Amino acid sequence: MTRLHFASALLPSGWANDVQVVVTAGAIAAVTPGVAPVAGDERHAIALPGLASLHSHAFQRGMAGLAELRGDSTDTFWTWRETMYRFALAMTPDDVVAVATLLYIEMLEQGFTRVGEFHYLHHDRDGSPYADVGEVATRIVQAAETSGIALTLLPSFYAHGSFGGAPPHAGQRRFICSVDQFAALMAASRKAISGLPGANIGIAPHSLRAVTPDELKSIIPLADGGPVHIHAAEQVKEVEDCLAWSGRRPVQWLLEHAPVDQSWCLIHATHTTNEEVIAFAKTGAVAGLCPITEASLGDGIFPAREFLDAGGAFGVGTDSNVLIGVADELRQLEYGQRLKHRQRNVLSSGAGRSTGRTLFDHALAGGAQALAQTTVGLAPGARADIVTLDTAHPSLAGRARDAIIDAWIFAAGSGAIDCVWAGGDKVVEGGRHKLRQAARERFNASVRRLVA
Repeated sequence: MTRLHFASALLPSGWANDVQVVVTAGAIAAVTPGVAPVAGDERHAIALPGLASLHSHAFQRGMAGLAELRGDSTDTFWTWRETMYRFALAMTPDDVVAVATLLYIEMLEQGFTRVGEFHYLHHDRDGSPYADVGEVATRIVQAAETSGIALTLLPSFYAHGSFGGAPPHAGQRRFICSVDQFAALMAASRKAISGLPGANIGIAPHSLRAVTPDELKSIIPLADGGPVHIHAAEQVKEVEDCLAWSGRRPVQWLLEHAPVDQSWCLIHATHTTNEEVIAFAKTGAVAGLCPITEASLGDGIFPAREFLDAGGAFGVGTDSNVLIGVADELRQLEYGQRLKHRQRNVLSSGAGRSTGRTLFDHALAGGAQALAQTTVGLAPGARADIVTLDTAHPSLAGRARDAIIDAWIFAAGSGAIDCVWAGGDKVVEGGRHKLRQAARERFNASVRRLVA
């Protein structure tokens, strides 16, 4: 048993002072506000619940910054993808675990305590299956276990190169599965997570580019009630190609032909019409927004204000993992809206309301829903995922309650997080994960070889 005492903590009911949190077996056993600290309590100033990165491609952390050289033609998502393919085709399972371990450590240091790993690097470098079809999934589980981050594993079904069942690109050969192969992969992945506390699993049909309607129908039951995540309408070209194939836009097609409900998460959904926004929000599905990656790739800006006005739910993900941070994703989300609308505090929930708090609350709830977490926040029964802020940070000095969240997101930059507990284990102290140095050395060794 661990007893923690916080001068101020953000509970599901709101801010509370003098909060004692009792942690037992990795979960929060009791939360008691309004009590003075006693001997044996570990004391901290400000506590927040950890958030989920609901969308991650871990292996891409190793190529961060490698696609910033302008080519002969206009650089887009589609040209960036060629760099990604080259990097993916070079990685061994040992490289995957080295890169993912450092990534998950960085996520924890920046306030993410659960990751939804949209995992599609399934096969060997020549595209042939490993003897153990769950080989690389097992390495992702290993990285999560080593770092301490909670894992929602989302094996991706990827069968085609474009709409209408087009043959896959040679660079996609490590991703490709038949329906039967994917069923075997799901079974192996369930086995891989079975010994990891707090882990769960869903499925991730990659996109309507990569999955035919019949295949989508066949694999949805493999989720077995778990989350279903799919990329949708990330790029204008994707929308145009989908219209040419089906006469429908990607989000429109999904809403008309797939059983989209609260267990679904549509990743990006950047290019949606007003009608799609309203219909999407009504399903209860989560919009999986990845603002830094969407900006990095030149995707566009999601209609977040309109989606929230329609009652939509969203969470945030780190996607390509070019830059890691809770505050960074939430700040980019709001700043994108400010640029689009030429206004300030666009996503605040109303007059006199904190924008940072609004963003945080939505990301907490939406991330939990998208990754099938029924009890979330600093509440009894929740996994003990707790983040404390360093009130000595100059941008946090003198702030309290919602103002401290605003200062963290919009002013503090790096260094604002002090400690992080993941499943009750204090993995970050003084802003540093206890395994940071060893993980960096292993990561650097892999990446130096991959980029040589």
